[in-house]
Amino acid sequence: MTLGKFLVRRILQGVFVIWGVITIMFGLRAVSPGDPANLMLAEGATQALVEQVREEEGLNEPIYVQYFDYLQGMVVGDFGYSWQSNREVEAMVIERIPATIELAVAATIVAIVIAIPLGVISATRRNQPSDYGATLFSLLGISTPNFWLGLMLILILGVWAGLFPTGRRPVGFGPAVLTLAQTGSPSDVFTWLKYIALPAITLGTYFTALITRLTRSGMVDELGKPYVTASQAKGLPAVLVRYKHVLRNTMIPILTVLGLQIGTLMGGAVITETVFNWPGLGLRLIDALDARDWPLMQGIVVFIAIAFVSINIVVDALYAYLNPQVSDE
Repeated sequence: MTLGKFLVRRILQGVFVIWGVITIMFGLRAVSPGDPANLMLAEGATQALVEQVREEEGLNEPIYVQYFDYLQGMVVGDFGYSWQSNREVEAMVIERIPATIELAVAATIVAIVIAIPLGVISATRRNQPSDYGATLFSLLGISTPNFWLGLMLILILGVWAGLFPTGRRPVGFGPAVLTLAQTGSPSDVFTWLKYIALPAITLGTYFTALITRLTRSGMVDELGKPYVTASQAKGLPAVLVRYKHVLRNTMIPILTVLGLQIGTLMGGAVITETVFNWPGLGLRLIDALDARDWPLMQGIVVFIAIAFVSINIVVDALYAYLNPQVSDE
């Protein structure tokens, strides 16, 4: 199968997944208790006004007509209006995207900086205390719930030690960098770093444990291959063999997982953003759930699905380009 056909197949599969998400979200909205018209209006609205809203919003139409109208709107990028704020859903989603991306990227950086050195140390010192320590760290990282870890970090490092702030961040990454460029003062950048440190550690812990184990297993496999023995027999330094050859060959599956996990981090940031009051899509989704604001909930979930599918397609394309055998599977 050519790369072009492989990409077409992946894109069609992605479209099918997104359509499934849209359909499931519409179905949940249709079977959820309560009258949408009443949710759109203030408490105590007259019955005449309720009926008027039902008519204007097409809620009196058969369910299949509502579904196709909703699907048609999604296709052209019309996510509707929030029931609570009466704002366009796409605008409410777009304004929260930067904060979620900041957190996902920061968590990924934390994971890479910690996990790859740990994995290398664990693989090159097998059955030694450092190997057991890295394995224990991975087990704890995968087993620890994010919300509990976040609360403990806030309590210990934020409240007791007073090392990190615990409120909502006063400045985002973009404005902080802009201030640095305009005034030369890094104070806003340092403030942003202090506020994002604990959420990034919390969100990146599971990812760190996963990459540590993946790096260790990949390194162990590569160290047992003949080219490593041949390199050592030629007298090449062990550090050169370890980092230039073995680690480089281990990085392909690691990069694949990194790409896939960025999409997962964006979707999995809901709990972390809620714990730290981080102004991203996750916190907005929780607020929409509390208010039963279905258009906003649907818009956020569909956007996360689109982002996740898109990242998967890009990673699959890069992997198929680097390894043509993948496109033949």
